[in-house]
Formats: sequence, C-alpha cells, structure tokens
Amino acid sequence: MQEKQTDTLSKYGQSFQSKVVSSLLVDGKFLDTISEITTAKFFENDANKWIISEILAYHSEYRKPPTLDVFKSQLSKVDNEVLKKTVVEQLRHVFTNVGNVDLDYIKDEFKNFCINQNLKGVILQSVDLLQAGSYDRIKDLVDSAMKVGTETNLGMDYIEDFDLRAEELNRTTVPTKWNPINDLMDGGLGPGELGVVVAPSGVGKTWILTAIGAEAVRRGLSVVHYTMELSEHYVGARYDTVFTQIPSTELKEKKEEVKAKITNLNGKLLIKYFPPKGVSVKKLQQHIEKMVTLDNKPDVIIVDYADLLLSHSNKSDSTYAEQGGVYIDLRGMSGELEIPIWTASQTNRSAIDSEVIEADKIADSYAKVMNADFIMSWSRKSKDKLNDTARAHIMKNRFGPDGITFPCKMNTNTGYIEVYDSTSPDGVIATKQSASGQLETKKLLHKKYVENMG
Repeated sequence: MQEKQTDTLSKYGQSFQSKVVSSLLVDGKFLDTISEITTAKFFENDANKWIISEILAYHSEYRKPPTLDVFKSQLSKVDNEVLKKTVVEQLRHVFTNVGNVDLDYIKDEFKNFCINQNLKGVILQSVDLLQAGSYDRIKDLVDSAMKVGTETNLGMDYIEDFDLRAEELNRTTVPTKWNPINDLMDGGLGPGELGVVVAPSGVGKTWILTAIGAEAVRRGLSVVHYTMELSEHYVGARYDTVFTQIPSTELKEKKEEVKAKITNLNGKLLIKYFPPKGVSVKKLQQHIEKMVTLDNKPDVIIVDYADLLLSHSNKSDSTYAEQGGVYIDLRGMSGELEIPIWTASQTNRSAIDSEVIEADKIADSYAKVMNADFIMSWSRKSKDKLNDTARAHIMKNRFGPDGITFPCKMNTNTGYIEVYDSTSPDGVIATKQSASGQLETKKLLHKKYVENMG
C-alpha cells in the first residue's frame, strides 16, 4: 500500500509534465478542454511554468496553441538569461518529442494530475491552517481540490432554474456613504463587481476611495485598502480625518481624541502599500488569499489606484496596460474572490477644465469602461475648490440609469464629502456655489439684462 502512494507522487513528475506540454501543442481540442482547469502552478520547473503560461495566454486570445515562432517572439522579451536558456532547451525537448507522446494516456490521466497537484498545494497551505485551528477551512480546500475537472454544468435552464435566478437577482451589496449614489446602484457594489472613480490629478481620488472604505468599516465590515501612491501612514491619516472630521492639520495635536474615536469602530481596516508599477493584480490576489487562509477575508477591496498596477499578461506590458488589461484582471479577481472592488483612474489632460467628465476623458478608456460595472467621474474647477464644491457624474451603471450629475460638497481638509440630489435644498445651494452653478447664474443674469434693455 505504501509503495502505491509513493508511485502516485512520482507518477506526475517532470517527465509526465513535459508530455502534457507536448500534447497541448498538437491537440487544440485537448487544450480547449483543459484550459479552464489547469494553471502554470501545477508544473514544477520554471521552464514548463513559462511555456504553459504562454500556451494558456495565447489560447485565451486566439483559441489555438501557439507556434514555435510565437514562443520565439515572447522569449525575446525575457530578461532572465538563465530562464531563457532553460526555456529554449525545454522547447527543443517538447517539440522533438511531440510525435512520441501517447495522447490518449495523457488525456486519461490529466484530471488525476490536476487533483494531485492541487492536493500538494493544499498540504502546504494546511500547515498554517492547522496551527490556527482552521480545520473546516482545510476540509473545504481538500474538497475543492478533489472536484477539479468534475464540473458538468452546461448552463442555466431558463425555465427550470427560475426560482434560482430570481434569488440571484437579490444582490448582497455594500453601500457607499451617499444615498443618491446607492439608489442608482440598487444598493451599492456587490460581490464580483468593479467600481471606478474617475478624476483628474488633484481632485481627490484617494479621499473619495477613503470615504467609501470608511463607510464600509462604519457598517462593521472588513476593508483592505491597497495604496500604490501614498504611504500606509499617510492613507491612515486620511481615514483618521474621515472618521473624526478633525482637520488633517490638527491630527498630531489631537491624537488622543482621534484614538478614542476610532477605537469604537465596528469594522476592520488593513492598509497595505505596494510601490507604483511594482505589483500586479495577481500579487494582490495572492495577498487576499493569504488573508483568507488566516480567516481574515475582506468584505471590500480598495485599490488606490489601478493605473499604478502592473499587468501580469505575457504580452507587451505597455500595450496590454494601454488596453486596460489591469482592469480586466481586477474584475476577474473580484469575480473569483466574490468581493466588490473599488478603484480609481486618471483622466487625460483635456478633462482638467471640464464641467462634467465623460468617458472620452478617461486615459485608455475603452477596456476600462467595458470591464467596469459602475463608473463615476468627479470634477472640480478652481472655483469649486475655493467653495468646497464638486460634481459627481454617473458615467456607467449596470444596475440602473446613468448620465446623471449630482452636486457635491467636498472639503479635503476635513475629509467631508457629500452628494446631493440636485432638487434638494442642499443640492440647490451646492449647485449655486459650484463653478458650473455660478456660470449658469451669470448666463441667467445676462439674459435678463438683455431682455430689460430690449
């Protein structure tokens, strides 16, 4: 019995894995079948990991295996000379042995291979979980590993699954601080959904994201705020201001008052710094998964902000980023983890003097707009900053109407941000105080002057 177990562990070693790589290069239908259940982490040497990543990325876009010329092109972008050399040797090996692979055997054993590799990962994860006493979590991981490749669901039966889909329409949402926004979003942002705040530099994207995160914490939820621009301490100070309404300039001298107020908060907040262009969405997801293993799964993720993330795509990073690849990755992460994600995006220069910012003002806008579920732009002219006013415009909304603009009050010294219905008394006042409102007032006065003169 012991001998059989040992055989199982060695059965799917590097020799088998190299045969899998060869099989995927010659059998497009096999690649179609396994593309959703395999991952590069199942393969033990770096060369095979790189090759599998390339195969899966190419198949995702073109629905067929890559050619040797494709590999050569992608390999030219690899800076690690040691990796490059080992990949060349491995490619030579797998292409040479393509004709010697027993495809039927590889296909029959592939499901067991995936289960085996998944279980190896579970064993490694279980060490920390055992120490933490998270036995139910270990059981769930083992059960999940054993189910690899057993998915038989062909889709939703429109009639038979009526009750189920009706129930699914009742989204579990996390509201923002602003009721007019929540009403348009049918309650807020839900699991698997991506919300984006769009604004020019200096408007206050971090303040807006902080206000969203703070509201979730007030509601007793757990929030992780990733910052790529400001330090952890600086972002923490912004939360201090938002929670206490103590001006940022007075935080040092009133630290005991701040501490007393934030101690009574119901939720949790973790602030994590990564250097700009120093981390990908994949790395963020790994960090979240580590939190999950420690029974600290967040309810909301704040990414401040997405334009400063790296793409983990194997394509040219610059091209892929321009196409909004990071936003594709973010939405994928939200869906996989079932956690709502809020992030921000920079506008192009033409948006600085805009009364209302539309989609054409977003830098590299197409893929960002396509992949976000909700986008709201914020605009503040010089007059607005003097008067503590702003305008929030609903650019895209999968949950309800869009194209609506709200007058806002916004003070970045106290962290006070409020969104008003334009017809409410506070909304009317805010509109009149804003740059756009003052412009409309001037137009109206000019019109009356002309009429009186006539």
